[in-house]
Amino acid sequence: METIHISTAPTTINIPPMSLRPKHSRFPILSALKPSTNLTSSAINTKDAIKFNRDATTRTKTIYKDNWFHRIAINYLSQALQDTTGMRNKESGYESLVVASKAVFQSFNPIQQRQLIGKVLLNATPKPYISMFRTLMRPSKFSREFCAAFTTIFLVWLIGPCKVKESEFEGVREKNVVHIKKCRFLETSNCAGMCTNLCKAPTQEFMKNIFGMPINMVPNFEDMSCKYIFGEDPPSLQDDPALKQPCYKLCNVKHKHDTSCINKDMK
Repeated sequence: METIHISTAPTTINIPPMSLRPKHSRFPILSALKPSTNLTSSAINTKDAIKFNRDATTRTKTIYKDNWFHRIAINYLSQALQDTTGMRNKESGYESLVVASKAVFQSFNPIQQRQLIGKVLLNATPKPYISMFRTLMRPSKFSREFCAAFTTIFLVWLIGPCKVKESEFEGVREKNVVHIKKCRFLETSNCAGMCTNLCKAPTQEFMKNIFGMPINMVPNFEDMSCKYIFGEDPPSLQDDPALKQPCYKLCNVKHKHDTSCINKDMK
């Protein structure tokens, strides 16, 4: 997947609220492949990773050239989200996924948002895969490194270019960290609240409760990078620095630009 960088200002898309009508996804999961990236070593300090620049007015936007595998995966996840919420849109490609996500963010409170995304992830994941993972992938160096490598190969269409890095886990160096150079979802949505409420919080909960794999997702709101640290429990929602950040000044969703964009009604 090639990327081109251009300078542009974000656009605003308003989605009217609609009632919740859960439905189950009907299609088998499909994911896109990507060549493996070189592994590099770097010490990870999660406490220093949360940065923010709320006054930024312009930034470079990445344009993705998705191949047909990527387009299938994007469409599958977008349809799974629309099937679960009952809220449809006429967009295509990655924009359809972001518009569907914005509809959820604007129509439901943070608790409901996390519950909905958790249900989407569960509907979108084949049940045999969940059972196999929980049976074969007991907490270990191998399972943590497997999850990191899997992410860089199969989820690049969702999160953007990424690579595996090393960190110290219980005194041992492991390749259990994924570094995302610039998160595609955060960049496209341009909303810190959507990042934390529709990606970070529900994914952390889903991975721990369904797969038995703790993961700490550490976004950097200044450069839109992110770190996935497999095997590390995230801070509680009340103490997580990511949920205490104000939203972007040019937030596409047009919420109030303070912490209520992120942590209102969080428990």
